[in-house]
Amino acid sequence: MASAELQGKYQKLAQEYSKLRAQNQVLKKGVVDEQANSAALKEQLKMKDQSLRKLQQEMDSLTFRNLQLAKRVELLQDELALSEPRGKKNKKSGESSSQLSQEQKSVFDEDLQKKIEENERLHIQFFEADEQHKHVEAELRSRLATLETEAAQHQAVVDGLTWKYMETIEKLQNDKAKLEVKSQTLEKEAKECRLRTEECQLQLKNLHEDLSGRLEESLSIINEKVPFNDTKYSQYNALNVPLHNRRHQLKMRDIAGQALAFVQDLVMALLNFHTYTEQRIQIFPVDSAIDTISPLNQKFSQYLHENASYVRPLEEGMLHLFESITEDTVTVLETTVKLKTFSEHLTSYICFLRKILPYQLKSLEEECESSLCTSALRARNLELSQDMKKMTAVFEKLQTYIALLALPSTEPDGLLRTNYSSVLTNVGAALHGFHDVMKDISKHYSQKATIEHELPTATQKLVTTNDCILSSVVALTNGAGKIASFFSNNLDYFIASLSYGPKAASGFISPLSAECMLQYKKKAATYMKSLRKPLLESVPYEEALANRRILLSSTESREGLAQQVQQSLEKISKLEQEKEHWMLEAQLAKIKLEKENQRIADKLKSTSSGQSVGLAQENAAVSNAAGQDEATAKAVSEPIQSTSLIGTLTRSSDSEVPDVESREDLIKNHYMARIVELTSQLQLADSKSVHFYAECRALSKRLALAEKSKEALTEEMKLASQNISRLQDELTTTKRSYEDQLSMMSDHLCSMNETLSKQREEIDTLKMSSKGNSKKNKSR
Repeated sequence: MASAELQGKYQKLAQEYSKLRAQNQVLKKGVVDEQANSAALKEQLKMKDQSLRKLQQEMDSLTFRNLQLAKRVELLQDELALSEPRGKKNKKSGESSSQLSQEQKSVFDEDLQKKIEENERLHIQFFEADEQHKHVEAELRSRLATLETEAAQHQAVVDGLTWKYMETIEKLQNDKAKLEVKSQTLEKEAKECRLRTEECQLQLKNLHEDLSGRLEESLSIINEKVPFNDTKYSQYNALNVPLHNRRHQLKMRDIAGQALAFVQDLVMALLNFHTYTEQRIQIFPVDSAIDTISPLNQKFSQYLHENASYVRPLEEGMLHLFESITEDTVTVLETTVKLKTFSEHLTSYICFLRKILPYQLKSLEEECESSLCTSALRARNLELSQDMKKMTAVFEKLQTYIALLALPSTEPDGLLRTNYSSVLTNVGAALHGFHDVMKDISKHYSQKATIEHELPTATQKLVTTNDCILSSVVALTNGAGKIASFFSNNLDYFIASLSYGPKAASGFISPLSAECMLQYKKKAATYMKSLRKPLLESVPYEEALANRRILLSSTESREGLAQQVQQSLEKISKLEQEKEHWMLEAQLAKIKLEKENQRIADKLKSTSSGQSVGLAQENAAVSNAAGQDEATAKAVSEPIQSTSLIGTLTRSSDSEVPDVESREDLIKNHYMARIVELTSQLQLADSKSVHFYAECRALSKRLALAEKSKEALTEEMKLASQNISRLQDELTTTKRSYEDQLSMMSDHLCSMNETLSKQREEIDTLKMSSKGNSKKNKSR
């Protein structure tokens, strides 16, 4: 298998080498062709320069020749003017002379016509050469100006570099001096270290001898008395409880807390990104409030609306992972069972990204096909589609590595222990790749937003939505950068913490052994707590005796006072009952006295008819009895009423007097019932008063809080009204500024149109003048 794999790798390398060799030959040919083209262009440039020089020389010679011909023509014209009067005088001469003059004229005319044509041709060549010379001169001047500016820039750069180099030289000289001082101090320290090393070597020899003796003793003891060594077999060693490293656990919990905060920020940014993307689909390129959007965008917005159900579980899974890392556990990959749930939530979110990716790409294509899309906006959309593909690929890569990290806690054979460090480094690389992709998305989306804001059909809703998406993308970029830097900073600690387990580097074998180890750890912790119960604090004997006397005296005095209070209350209640009883007895005795007086008065009336003589005292008694009889008669004629605390007793003259004991028992029972009723009413009134008092206090507090909240709300309302007025003023000012800008742009457009029309007229006049000049030249 290994040889087959090597052969396959060798074949792939050979194919790649052949491809690279073919590409190298093609590149060599291209370089040779380019060199040949550059040489040919250089030769053409030389030829052009030579031709330009020749034309300039010809032009100079032609101008000189033209001047000569002009002078000759003038001379010929003068001779012709002189010959004409001579011809008039000599008309009478022979025909031979006239014929000769005509022949000479024809020859002169032909010669003159040829010279004129040659002069015209030379003028045209001179004009063309002059124009070409001016064009070349302008190009050379522009090139000279650019070269001068570049030279000035290069000179400025050279000056800056020289200044920097001088500074660096000074710094290096200072550093050199410091390093020389340090070297001297280090030499001194080296000498001291040599002396210390000699001492340490002596101590090492002594310790080596001591430890060798102890090793021999311990080996003899182990061989004689240890029947079983569980560290020899990994299956049994995995069940040993490791040493509790509290610092490691606190550091892992701190790191998990930081990761939880970063994941929460990332989840919030992802939620905002998906929701604002959904809002943007409803607005651009077709506003759903005005017209119906395409079914593709409808389906895309429906899928985006479900983003919370896929994004929120990431935060929950990280929270469960953070809660599982406590001070009492042993945190390694074999014991982090909650990492599997986080991996599953990340897998579901990646399925969601795969589901929305084709709709997102089609939506961007639909934006490119719209009439509002410019070429620059189309290019940005294509870049964004590539970025979205990269983002999904990066998430898939990250999910694969996190799933591999979750395997040791569920399937021990899924990932070898030697591959833990490489998987962790790949996770860090994937996080850095995610940060780079988010930076590209942020850059391209900001460019796209600026292009869309410049469109004439861009609404305020689109602008705000794009700003929200940009803020969420920036938050995603910052969160990805923080997570990547956090993971890369703690990568060495993660790799080093993998050796934390039973017997240092041996580690666990399966999740079941890790679970058993944690159970053993809990049992050991409970056993150590039971052994380390704190002793009760003891009190000295004399102090305890004094405290006991004080306690007994205080309890006795308290119980005695309570008994006295109870007895006094019972006495008071008995005295009140006796008071009421004797008041009733007094009323009854009064009623009996009145009845006896009435009975005596009746007897005296019956005996007074038979007796006529009586003493003065008896008359006085009789008169008094008569007065009493009147009072008793009134009392008998009216019902007898007696008022007391227990109510009203009504007796008529016809009713018989009840028995004393039964009446007393009845009154006593009624009084006791009345007392019980009054005490219950008193308790009810007290409880109601306490309840009402508590309610009043609560209502007063609520009233005070309501007043405070009212004042706060009034202040907030004032601030809100001020903000509203300020925003209205800003809105009016922005409207005015926009109107002014629009008017200025319209005026600028009008002025540009006028200048264009003027330029067109000037071009037309130049064309007409050039046509007239050409016609004149032709006529000449």
